[in-house]
Amino acid sequence: MSALLESYAAGRWFRDAGDGDPLLDAATGEEVARFGRRGPDVPAMVRHGREVGGPALRALTFHERAALLKALAKHLSAGKEELYALSVRTGATARDTAVDVDGGIGTLFSYASKGVRELPNDTVVLDGGVERLGKGGTFVGRHLYASRPGVAVQINAFNFPVWGMLEKLAPAFLAGLPSIVKPAGQTAYLTELAVRQIIASQILPEGALQLLAAGPGGLLDALTVQDSVAFTGSARTAGILRRHPNVLDGGVALGVEADSLNCSILGPDVRPDDPEFELFVKGVVTEMTVKAGQKCTAIRRVIVPAAMAGRVTEALAARLAKVTVGDPRDPGVRMGALASLGQRDEVRKAVEALRAGADVAIGDPAGAGPVMGDAEHGAFMTPLVLRARPGAAEPHDVEAFGPVSTVLAYGGLDEAVALAARGRGSLAASVVTGDPDVARTVVLGLAPWHGRVLVLDRDDAEESTGHGSPLPVLVHGGPGRAGGGEELGGIRGVLHHMQRTAVQASPDKLTAVTGQWTTGAARSESGVHPFRKSLADLRIGDTIASAPRTVTLEDIGHFAEFTGDTFYAHTDPEAAARNPLFGGIVAHGYLVVSLAAGLFVDPAPGPVLANFGVDALRFLTPVKAGDAIEVALTVKQITPRAGADYGEVRWDAVVGNQDGRPVATYDVLTLVAKTWPAA
Repeated sequence: MSALLESYAAGRWFRDAGDGDPLLDAATGEEVARFGRRGPDVPAMVRHGREVGGPALRALTFHERAALLKALAKHLSAGKEELYALSVRTGATARDTAVDVDGGIGTLFSYASKGVRELPNDTVVLDGGVERLGKGGTFVGRHLYASRPGVAVQINAFNFPVWGMLEKLAPAFLAGLPSIVKPAGQTAYLTELAVRQIIASQILPEGALQLLAAGPGGLLDALTVQDSVAFTGSARTAGILRRHPNVLDGGVALGVEADSLNCSILGPDVRPDDPEFELFVKGVVTEMTVKAGQKCTAIRRVIVPAAMAGRVTEALAARLAKVTVGDPRDPGVRMGALASLGQRDEVRKAVEALRAGADVAIGDPAGAGPVMGDAEHGAFMTPLVLRARPGAAEPHDVEAFGPVSTVLAYGGLDEAVALAARGRGSLAASVVTGDPDVARTVVLGLAPWHGRVLVLDRDDAEESTGHGSPLPVLVHGGPGRAGGGEELGGIRGVLHHMQRTAVQASPDKLTAVTGQWTTGAARSESGVHPFRKSLADLRIGDTIASAPRTVTLEDIGHFAEFTGDTFYAHTDPEAAARNPLFGGIVAHGYLVVSLAAGLFVDPAPGPVLANFGVDALRFLTPVKAGDAIEVALTVKQITPRAGADYGEVRWDAVVGNQDGRPVATYDVLTLVAKTWPAA
């Protein structure tokens, strides 16, 4: 008897006392491991996450969490050959394994990078600008995102035992939430191996990751209002979870990614000799055969113009004839096995249901056929294409989670969109067309029903990641039947785990809460120019108020000649006088900004190393010859960079005129040494 899988709970590995249920090699039927029926103390796992993992994570800034994700990604990359070797036992080919293992590691790298580039080196995220709530400016409001003191539970499907865990772990970790992973039994041995590598690395804080490699053990019963569950699996199981009392009435947040009858639409403009035709056929076959069609984003419905249905079916048959099915250990195999014999039985049942509204066009209805492997013990199934009968409901109601697709014919684009919508919500759709008008019509028609839409043509094909590849930077999820959940999407996936709160306060108190200077808050003018201060010496609110400078007609003319910006409002007095906004010659906006820089910059070498940008520049009041401008420059935000001897400083810049009216407002972004003189 093979080893029983262990859970990692409350800081230690736990093994069930029973024999457990056997988990078999998908291609050979040999026993790989056993899955326990009883797990560890689940309430203790939840407490450990809340009381140990959560506080440790929330003590770190987003940049510190991102650095740990990057270190973890590097660690898993170094040990991925061990994951590859075990992945083959799930029925995965080398290509399938790369999607799962490398895709998961790549997601960690992506979130590590985004965490540094797009989140502050802080523990809160500001959302939007400051709202003025009173006439005098002493009462203001702003939204912020804060970490929740709960746990993020992930209940994963069998098809992606590594990626499914890591794509949920990364955004939750950045958000400051510890994760409890509950993998599906069939392939849990691969998830357990990945978790063992993670725990052995000691990169993550204790309690940030726990594994429940056994029965659920009342997992949802232990959750409360600050906890969340991310579920990937069947709509039937999702329905059970939705009806749990802690979800219905206890405030536990549930995100669902469920059944999805994804579609690909061939545009009416595409002809058999167009590159788009080959791209369409190749895309369908790829989605049918990668992971043996066991992908939540795989193409289940192939929607084509009625006149092209025969040609598409012929092209699919020719390409599928080259697909060899069998043991993924054989280098000649292009499509491996389904995850288990039980899973194959489920797909065969779904095929029989589909046949009530469709006829077999390609393949054996039982999925039988020549295989390069043990046909008796391996969960092999050859690809199958059905042709839907007009008006059939089954292709829009039944998902065969394997290498099965159904061709549906349409007469016009409105009908194509209507057919797609009959799936009642899907994760992904694609349209293959060379016509921009077709692309717009289809995308706007599909958008309410799909979480992601790919427009594929000859121009983007070389770089396209394909119909079925969720990307860390784009949302993954879909409405309606697909569950209504949303994951990934870059920083959106992080904020999804956090609580957005509106804070109302005085400018001084809002500055203290948010860590970012708020207009109206106190400024500090110490007599030392802020550009002479290192990051260690700078404080929020440090200010330089410049002397005034009069803008002359000669300044405006010189700037126009020097830059080539001879727009009439700066150079033609008569035309400028007729402009209803200006009523005469005005200074260039960029001249005003340039002069403002000359008013606030300290030119001598010092801790300010570089200016790397200007944000939110707005010109508010025209500047005419003879106007005097002055600048107030205030330290708005300080962000040290990890691993560097400098950090970022955001300055609030307000340029005003002699009447006290604001001329321009913007943020100046600089890089400032952490110490000066540099260590």
